[in-house]
Amino acid sequence: MLAGTRPGVRRTETGWRRVSLAIGPALGAIAVRVLGGTLRVELEGVATVRPFWEQRRPLIYAIWHGRMLMAPWLNARLRRTDRARRVIGLASRSGDGELVARYAAKFDVGVIRGSSSRGGAAAVRALADAVRAGDDVVIVPDGPRGPARRVAPGVVALAAMTGAPVIPLGIGASPSRILKTWDRFLIPAPFARVAFVFAAPITVDDGDRDAAVTVIEHALDEATELADAMAARARRPSGTTRE
Repeated sequence: MLAGTRPGVRRTETGWRRVSLAIGPALGAIAVRVLGGTLRVELEGVATVRPFWEQRRPLIYAIWHGRMLMAPWLNARLRRTDRARRVIGLASRSGDGELVARYAAKFDVGVIRGSSSRGGAAAVRALADAVRAGDDVVIVPDGPRGPARRVAPGVVALAAMTGAPVIPLGIGASPSRILKTWDRFLIPAPFARVAFVFAAPITVDDGDRDAAVTVIEHALDEATELADAMAARARRPSGTTRE
């Protein structure tokens, strides 16, 4: 125990942490489901990924850390409406990672614990095993701590190891709240327009990994900027989707 730390204070902090882990993800998932029911959703590029779903060819989705809140909700929605496949994600072994893992599980998103950017060779190998088994996976290439919108090598290594294409996924919302965090975390407002943009597949050759980092980073930025623009423009009828 650290000098000057009172046992009662430590027990209280531990107790609150246990409570937050027990109920926080469940409450968060309920809030997102309620929020999702109010949103005007636009989808771009679903026609690009649907053949992969139909042919059971695995995909690697890439999403910026600041835009990941609605990703589990989107996967659950597309499994209902478009016969998309359940995805498996990656969450760090930290306390925040535990919250993320439990939140994702509420949407039936699988989670492997580890980091694709810091000592995460074992985590990347576990994701590779999932891809080889035919599962779709999702990686946040600038997580868990940034720098924001900079692709770490894990997603490129995974694509090179498995041959599965990377699908950059841009997510935008308007109106929304942008938190003052390192990743500028985006939370859609109730009744917002939310756009999800699936970019073209990117394949990675094992001998061209450095170039692939730049290509994926650029494509993910473009998809995110397009999603922002789609969400911000004049309103369309509720529930509109585009392919």
